Amino acid sequence: MTVSHPGQRVAVLADAQNLYHTARSLYTRNIDYSALLEEAVDGRELTRAIAYVIRADSPEEETFFEALVDIGFETRIKDIKTFEDGSKKADWDVGMSLDAVTLAKHNDAVVLCTGDGDFARVCRYVRHEGCRIEAMGFEESSSEDLKDAVDGFVDLSEDPDRFLL
Repeated sequence: MTVSHPGQRVAVLADAQNLYHTARSLYTRNIDYSALLEEAVDGRELTRAIAYVIRADSPEEETFFEALVDIGFETRIKDIKTFEDGSKKADWDVGMSLDAVTLAKHNDAVVLCTGDGDFARVCRYVRHEGCRIEAMGFEESSSEDLKDAVDGFVDLSEDPDRFLL
């Protein structure tokens, strides 16, 4: 993606669950969050980088959360909820959307690292409010509605060796 104004202030919001499941499903690999952040910032001034993660009581997840912080991400952590019927639920759609709207007021661009079409509406709103909105995701699993709602889309599948570990 070509940035027309390198002096832009940019916020990066990463939907870790969406990225993880897609990378595992398509490539049986993990996301390289350093490369992801570098591409999202693209020479601009980074104001905030937030990774939205789910705590599922896996032994390696605390190490992952710490690694995200070391890379430069703030982490927003939500515990997975288990219901009486055994089903589980945890997502950050509302929290990520609220942060996108809030951060758009203080930035020139917001980058959502997700392919989730649920974010299309918030992307259209942020764009309408005059903030550049971009998305990064895997073409094969990214919503057409999301891609249509953003100013720019980076297909992580175009260079999997760069964006995957």
